[in-house]
Amino acid sequence: MTDVSLVDRLAAQPKLAAIPRAELEWLVAHGELERREAGEVVSRRGERIEKLWILLSGSMVIRVDRGLGPRQVMRWEAGDVSGMLPYSRMKGPPGDNYIEDPADVLVLHESNFPELVHLCPVFAAHTVHLMLDRARRFNTSDLQDEKMISLGRLAAGLAHELNNPASAAVRSAKLLRAALKDAEAATRALGAAGLSAEELADLEQLRTDCATAPTGAVLSALERADREDEISDWLDRHDQDSEHAAAIADSSASLAALDRIATAVPAEALGAVLGWIASSCAIESLTDDVERASTRIHDLVAAVKRFTRMDQRVESEAVDVEEGLRDTLKVIGSKAREKRAKVTLEIEPGLPRACGAGGELNQVWLNLVDNALDAIAEGGTIAIQARSELDRVVVSVIDDGPGIPEEIRARVFDAFFTTKPPGQGTGLGLEISRRLVRRWDGDITVESRPGRTEFSVDLVASKST
Repeated sequence: MTDVSLVDRLAAQPKLAAIPRAELEWLVAHGELERREAGEVVSRRGERIEKLWILLSGSMVIRVDRGLGPRQVMRWEAGDVSGMLPYSRMKGPPGDNYIEDPADVLVLHESNFPELVHLCPVFAAHTVHLMLDRARRFNTSDLQDEKMISLGRLAAGLAHELNNPASAAVRSAKLLRAALKDAEAATRALGAAGLSAEELADLEQLRTDCATAPTGAVLSALERADREDEISDWLDRHDQDSEHAAAIADSSASLAALDRIATAVPAEALGAVLGWIASSCAIESLTDDVERASTRIHDLVAAVKRFTRMDQRVESEAVDVEEGLRDTLKVIGSKAREKRAKVTLEIEPGLPRACGAGGELNQVWLNLVDNALDAIAEGGTIAIQARSELDRVVVSVIDDGPGIPEEIRARVFDAFFTTKPPGQGTGLGLEISRRLVRRWDGDITVESRPGRTEFSVDLVASKST
């Protein structure tokens, strides 16, 4: 016998107002009323759900942890329908379902679904709309969390990449301040040496020639040490302070040029002249260091801006695949160096642009290269290739890791499937990468055997350049 009071409770729910009473009576006749207390776990992540839930009171939430900590994704209140729905292909929830406030829940087992679809068409249609909305909200949440995880990787890599040039710029700026003071003292000493205007003009030209072509940056450490030793020996032979050797070694001043200086100026003025030249060379060298470090920082920031496609809407564009791949390698370069990985990039000459959204495709490249770095052993190799095939652009990321076992290969694109240790992978990277690629009529595939795994991204070639 149908519980009339329970039917009345269902009919009183505004969210179920469009459901005919006869269908509500059928639901009550085939369902069971359960009382759930606050904090009770209704279902766990990944566990198969076999029942449909209709909340009559209270509330329920689902919290999903994709590597950023549990986060509430959806909340259901009185009149809401959740759990297993007719036509749903859900294998298991992406998170844990909790009762937030004490709830009365009408539960219907999935074995009743065939009859429900036949006898309760309005309610069945209602669940289809709910299922589509639920899928949309979960997909949006997946993308947001994966973007946050990608941004976390990006920030970590960028911090490593910026650390060295930033430290170098700060160090060189401090040394430059001291070098300027030394240059002032050297200039005063040179002025007191009593050189003629012609001698000063010759020295200025020689100093300019030496300072504008620094050699220290192109010498190996051993070659640089040998050059400094040679200059130090020259200074000793001319009874001059060898403290100038390091600064002069960073310039292009040859021993022959130093001999010309020693010949051109009085012996008593040689020390002042060398001190002036050395201080000038030091300033030039430090200025070059600051410029190189600042340029590196500028290039990294530019790469990140291109990589993330800041302030751009997600719409189809002609994407420069080579630029995106190179920016990806800049962003993730620190991780590659930590593993001593050999990463090669082969771009087909004249490679056409690809149809897609630049920021989204960069997220795909980052996921694939990051996964390859996780897969290889220390000192392993990764080959990134981009080529055209008919009217398509194909990008392959190949690593020499252990490979993906055949029994799990078909699951690598499934949501929440990961072979990484707990806390190191969300199981969303490849699933979302495939979703992003397919959004632009592309596809992503994998071939693997021990010692070689290849992920290939197939994109539509753009007709514009």
